[in-house]
Amino acid sequence: MKIATLGTGGIGGFLAVKLILGGFQVVTIARGQHLKAIKENGLVLNGPSEHLVASPWFATEETKEVGKVDAIILGVKGNNLDEAALACLPMIGENTLVVPFLNGVEARERLIKIIPAKHVAKGVAQVSTTISKPGTIKQTGEINKFIFAEYDNNPSDRIKTLQKAIQSSGSNAPETNDIDRELWNKFIFFSALSGVTAAARCTIKEITQIEPLSKLYKGVLAETASIARARKIPIAPTIEEDTWSILQNLPKDIRASTAIDLENKKPLEIDWISGAVKRLAKEAGVSAPINAVLYALLLPYRDGNK
Repeated sequence: MKIATLGTGGIGGFLAVKLILGGFQVVTIARGQHLKAIKENGLVLNGPSEHLVASPWFATEETKEVGKVDAIILGVKGNNLDEAALACLPMIGENTLVVPFLNGVEARERLIKIIPAKHVAKGVAQVSTTISKPGTIKQTGEINKFIFAEYDNNPSDRIKTLQKAIQSSGSNAPETNDIDRELWNKFIFFSALSGVTAAARCTIKEITQIEPLSKLYKGVLAETASIARARKIPIAPTIEEDTWSILQNLPKDIRASTAIDLENKKPLEIDWISGAVKRLAKEAGVSAPINAVLYALLLPYRDGNK
């Protein structure tokens, strides 16, 4: 099985290392110093209980050099999705599967404006990773779960094949009967973690220990969950309480990637997180004032370099 990771950052890089060491033919698409380091030293994964190094079958910036692949793992930021979709096209064969592991709930709808719809699945990544330096992926915590399915939840051989590849490489890729529910479960969690840790420049520790931040976080959960319910997504009636409980058991130093990007003066994908909640709430006829405020607070930093 030939697999390409396009956007070989935290998510793509994590899976690339695991899949390479699992014996699969992996192409890593990257740029700049990150690509240079991968070519020279391989791709490094530093986790809480392991240090792994893997050399991809091929590492490049130019997807035209790759040829057709069986699956593309798409792990770019929301701001870069259109460019990434165009880059996918030279690698797509008759049955190529494209799995977007992006924050937010709109990736597939955006991708099929560029990539033929039959190729594009829906996916959710549950892993805390980042590029700590060129060529090196850092993982915080042991959780790593990758949930994906065809957009209509129908079983397919190509989904099962990629699931088995990820599972045999030591990661978790469970089946789901409702990928939209999985997407919204993650979005409810991440909209709060992203907005609060970035706007307040804080970690989970502060959110759980400082009462006004706890209240703010729970307010974001409730707003995003209200949109899911308005859209008839079958989330649990107790999703807000369940998500707050999950937060208690995560490493206390965790921040969302949005907060890390803000600290490093990188562009922020807030249009697809807090901004998306604001926009989707309006479409659904519900109110999301807390997300709107968080979006406004982060808006001056959207383009980075501040």
